[in-house]
Amino acid sequence: MQSQEEIQQLLALHYVYPLPLNKLQRLLCEIETLQKLPLISAKELAKILQIQLQTAQTLQINYNKAVKTSFKAYYEQCSIHAIPFLSEHYPKSLLQLYDAPTVIYARGRLDLLQQIRKIACIGSRNATNYSTIALQSILPPLIAEQYVIVSGLAKGADTLAHRMTIELGGQTIAVVGHGFAHIYPKENKQLTAKIAEEHLLLTEYPPYMGPKKWHFPMRNRIISGLSCALVVTEAAMKSGTLITTDHALEHGKDVFVVPGPIHSEQSKGTNNLLKEGAIPVWNGQQIVEELQMFQMKY
Repeated sequence: MQSQEEIQQLLALHYVYPLPLNKLQRLLCEIETLQKLPLISAKELAKILQIQLQTAQTLQINYNKAVKTSFKAYYEQCSIHAIPFLSEHYPKSLLQLYDAPTVIYARGRLDLLQQIRKIACIGSRNATNYSTIALQSILPPLIAEQYVIVSGLAKGADTLAHRMTIELGGQTIAVVGHGFAHIYPKENKQLTAKIAEEHLLLTEYPPYMGPKKWHFPMRNRIISGLSCALVVTEAAMKSGTLITTDHALEHGKDVFVVPGPIHSEQSKGTNNLLKEGAIPVWNGQQIVEELQMFQMKY
C-alpha cells in the first residue's frame, strides 16, 4: 500500500507528465522512490525515460513545482477521485494492459468499477436509426442481468448506449479522452453531468487536458479493458470502433456484432468483423446466454 506522501508524489508526476505506466515504469523502478526525482541529474532522467535533455530538464522543474500542491485535496474539492495503479480501487483488469493507465480519474460511483459484469456497447459516430433499433433489443436483457454498460460518450452509438441505459434504469460507465475540465462533445454537457452524478465518468487524463485526436484510440483500450465482452452496432470500414474491437480480441474478449444491411456504409465494418469470426447478435438474451456458457466452461 502506498503512503499518502507516495500518492502525492505520483499524482504530481502524472499531472506534469501524464503517460501510461509502460512509459513510467522504468523510472519508478530505477529510482525506487519519487523523492529522488529532484536529486538525479537531468541527463540521467533523460536516459531513463529515453527523452531529450531539454524535456527532462522541463519535467524536473515542473515536478518540483507540482509536488508542493496537495493534489488529493484539490481533486476532492473538484469531486474527482484520483486512483493510482497501486490503489485498491484500481481495476485489476486494466493492469493486464501493456500500457495500463498510471492514474485513472473518476467522478461518480466508484463501486461500478468493481462490478464483474461490465460489457462495452460501441459503434459509429455516424450511427443511423439502425443502431437505435439494435440497442432496443440488446440493452434490456443485459440491464435485467445487472450488466454495467461501458462506452465512450462520443457522438452517435456511444451516446445512444449511455442514454438508453439510463432510460432503462441501468448503470453506465463513460470513458472519455480528455480531462474533466472539458466537455466533449459539447452537446453532451447534460448527459456528462448526469453520468458523473449518478453513474461513473472515467478518464486517464488530468483535469486540464483537452481532447486530442490521439486520445480517443488510447481511451478505447480502457473501454475494452474494463469489459468482459464487446458489442458493436455499426461501423464503417475505417471506423475508430474497429480499434476497440482489436483491443478486445487481443485480450481474448468476445466480440458480438450486429449484422447490418449490405448497402449501408455504416455496416461494412461490422459485416467484415462477422466475416472474420465475430459472433453475430440481434438480441441481448443471446449475449447473456453466451457469456453464461463461457462462465460454466471456466
